[in-house]
Amino acid sequence: MNQFTIRDIENLCGIKAHTLRIWEQRYNLFTPKRKESRHRFYDNDDLRELLRISFLYHKGHKISRIAELGATQIHELVEQSCVKEGDHTLFIHQLIEAGLEFDEEKFEKIVNCLVLRIGLEKSIKEVFYPFLQRIGMLWMTNHVIPAQEHFVSNIIRKMIILATDGLELVDCSQPPVLIFAPVGEFHEIPLLTANYFFRKYRNRTVYFGANVSMESLQYYMQYHHVSCLYAHIITLLNDTCLDDYILSLSKQFPEKTIMVSGPVTGSLKDHPSNLKVLGSLEEMIALAKERGSVT
Repeated sequence: MNQFTIRDIENLCGIKAHTLRIWEQRYNLFTPKRKESRHRFYDNDDLRELLRISFLYHKGHKISRIAELGATQIHELVEQSCVKEGDHTLFIHQLIEAGLEFDEEKFEKIVNCLVLRIGLEKSIKEVFYPFLQRIGMLWMTNHVIPAQEHFVSNIIRKMIILATDGLELVDCSQPPVLIFAPVGEFHEIPLLTANYFFRKYRNRTVYFGANVSMESLQYYMQYHHVSCLYAHIITLLNDTCLDDYILSLSKQFPEKTIMVSGPVTGSLKDHPSNLKVLGSLEEMIALAKERGSVT
C-alpha cells in the first residue's frame, strides 16, 4: 500500500491542495489518515476515490452534489459520463489506478480500448505521455516503487514495439537515424516512441536503445553510415555534465546532425552548430514527417 502526500494528490488529480483541504472541512468529503507527526497522508483507496471525484468535478459536476453520493454512486456516475472528444482525462485516471494496483488485465484492456478508439499516435501524445509524467513524479518522490513504473512501462513498451513491427519496411539504401540514450539513462519509452514515428513517416532507423556508451556509437559508425543521431535524455547523467556530454558527442561526430530531446535538454548552455534541440513530442513528430517527405 502506497502513502501519498497532499502534494502528490494535487499533481495526480489536478486539484489544488488548498481546495482539497476546503472540501475536507466543508463537505467531509474524505478523511485522510494521519502519521504520528500529525501530517496527513493518503493511501491507494483514497487516491482511487479522489481521481474519480476529480474527474466528475472537472466535467462540471458541483462538489456539493458529489459529496452527497456514496463511493458506488460516484463510480457509476463516472462510468456513465460521456467523455468529450479530445478529453482523455478518464483514461489517464484509470491507468493510474490499474498501474498502482498491478492490475495487468485492466491496464491492457484500457490501453487496447484507447488505441482502437483514437489511434496510437493520439494515445501516445494525449494519454501515455501525460500518464507517465504523473507516475514519474511519484517515482522521483519515492511514493511509487520502481516496480510499478516498470510494470506500466513494460505494457506500453510491448504495444509500441508491436505497432512498430507492423509498419512497412523502409528503403534499406537510405542512411538511417541512430536512436539511443546515453549511459545512465534507462527510460526506453521515449526512444521507442521516436523509433515508431521516424519509421511511420518513412525514415529508416537503427535502434540502439538505452544506456549506450560513446564507444558503442563510435564502433558502429566506423563501419556504417548514418544520417543523424537522436538521443532522448530524461535524467541528469551521473558522472558527466550534460553540456560536456553533448559537446563531446558533437565533436566526435562533427559531420552528423545531433538531435536531442527530453526535459533536461532545456537547460543546455552550449549549442554546437550540428546540434538540434527538440522541445516537445510534437516537434519530434514534425521533424520525422519533414525528413520522411524528402527522402
